[in-house]
Amino acid sequence: MGVAVPALAQSGSCGDLGNNYGPFDYRLDRSKLPIVERYHFTPQIEALVSGGTAAKVEDDISYTLRAFPNHARALAAVVRLAEREKSPHPKGLQYSVDCYFQRALRFRDDDTIVRMLYAQWLGKTNRRDAGVQQLDVIDPGDNPLTVYNLGLVYAELGGYGKALELAHRARDMGDPRSALREILEKAGQWRDLPQPAPAAAASAVDAAGAER
Repeated sequence: MGVAVPALAQSGSCGDLGNNYGPFDYRLDRSKLPIVERYHFTPQIEALVSGGTAAKVEDDISYTLRAFPNHARALAAVVRLAEREKSPHPKGLQYSVDCYFQRALRFRDDDTIVRMLYAQWLGKTNRRDAGVQQLDVIDPGDNPLTVYNLGLVYAELGGYGKALELAHRARDMGDPRSALREILEKAGQWRDLPQPAPAAAASAVDAAGAER
C-alpha cells in the first residue's frame, strides 16, 4: 500500500513563515546552518533513526524546516517519513508534506531543487500533471547538472519529450552521464536529434545560389 493521495493544501493553511531563528535560505545562509544541523539535523535524524534535542525525529525535522524552510535534505527526510508511515501527514510533524513544500516555495520560489523534490513527491502520490507543472516553472539556465537532473525528473514523471530535449542539451553542454539516455531507451523514447548542416557546407550552398 502506497501513500494516500492528499488534496493539494491551500497555502493559507500551511502556517506563517515567521520564526524565532530565521527563516534562512538553505542555499545562501550557510553560516547559520551549523547551529541547526549540529543539534536538530544530525546524520541520525536525517536517517530517521533517533532525535537530537527532542525525543522524536519529527520534532527536530520540524524545527529544521522552520529555521530553513527550503532545507532540501530535511524536505527529502519528510518524504521518507511519509513513505514509511504511508501517510501524507506523518504523525508528529506540524504540517503535511505538501505544506512543507509549499512553505519552502512561498519562502524562495526560485529554488529549483525544492521544485524538483516537490515534483517527485507529487508523482509518487499520483499527481503527475501537478508535478510536471512544477518542473515547467524551472529555468535550468546553463548549468549542465541542473539540466541533466531536471531531465531525470521529467522522465520519472513520464514527460519524455522534455526529458529527451534536456538529455541532448546536457550532452551538448559536456555532461558525460548516460543514465537519462538509458531510461529513455528503456521506455522506447530515445532518438537522435537531426544534426544541423555544417557551417562550411551551408556557406557553399549560399555561394552557389548567389552565382546563379
